[in-house]
Amino acid sequence: MKRINILLLGGARRVAVAEQLIRSGARLGAEVKLFSYELLKEVPIAIVAKVIVGKKWGDPAVIDDIINVAHEHDINIIIPFVDGAIEVAARVALKARNIFVPTPSPGFAEMMFDKIEAARTFQESGIPIPHTYTAINAEMPAIAKPRHGSASRGIKIFRNIEDLMHLDNLSDYLVQEYVENNREYTVDCYVSEEGEVLVTVPRLRIEIMGGEVTRTATVDNRTLIEMSRKILNKFPFRGPVTLQFLEDLDTGRYMLMEINPRLGGGVVCSIYAGAPILDYIIEESMGLTPKPCDDWAPDTLMTRYMKEAIFYNNKR
Repeated sequence: MKRINILLLGGARRVAVAEQLIRSGARLGAEVKLFSYELLKEVPIAIVAKVIVGKKWGDPAVIDDIINVAHEHDINIIIPFVDGAIEVAARVALKARNIFVPTPSPGFAEMMFDKIEAARTFQESGIPIPHTYTAINAEMPAIAKPRHGSASRGIKIFRNIEDLMHLDNLSDYLVQEYVENNREYTVDCYVSEEGEVLVTVPRLRIEIMGGEVTRTATVDNRTLIEMSRKILNKFPFRGPVTLQFLEDLDTGRYMLMEINPRLGGGVVCSIYAGAPILDYIIEESMGLTPKPCDDWAPDTLMTRYMKEAIFYNNKR
């Protein structure tokens, strides 16, 4: 049986995805061994992976450190799980071309995580997004999102212009219309190395805690599927991609909020629904040609619960 070593970047809490990677490997005739690059050794992913304590994503030495780890452990695939690791992984791919890293180019990845630049790019490409303002012409209510940020951290809602104008470092925020009556969706996708969109699975974000989805269900929403495919075909995405949409329930508008070129936090729901996203990663790393999939099950519900990982650091 072929052995595949996979290095997760920031996979600390992604135990369920890690378990699915092992299952995907077994289906494809490969034994998957997992490693995870983290700041702490005592993280839940240690249940299924060997944890390697590394450097912060912003450390100038992090790329060379990851390459050294990859060489030491004969890594075949590197998968980033958090925003800060995307550009790092993409830069590793430029230096370690024998390792499969399913990410877009470093510059493009960096642009996607600059909310102001991303919104400007979406607008120029004719993609519907919420009305975007400069601070001086903002209409109320408005939502301000940190230019660089994730997991809903730092987002503020304003109902009068005076409060907005007193926001510290206002130029570091993307200011958009706030849609009161809305539904949020995630679309889990995969784009092959050749640029083919292989799968698009919309999920309704039913319950969210700390920016992380805790209850979600796949939906057969043809509008979102077609929108996602058209958007992905406009840009040089590669590998797993997560699109976030907002539906205005008063007008019926669907608007793109952001695109994350990585696996989404709730991707396990789409995987259980039949989307072979992790299979695609392993297949492409093996030089195989993955087949498109539209045979996934709508109304697949995922709900999360808390489970503890225990570490004994005292000597007995």
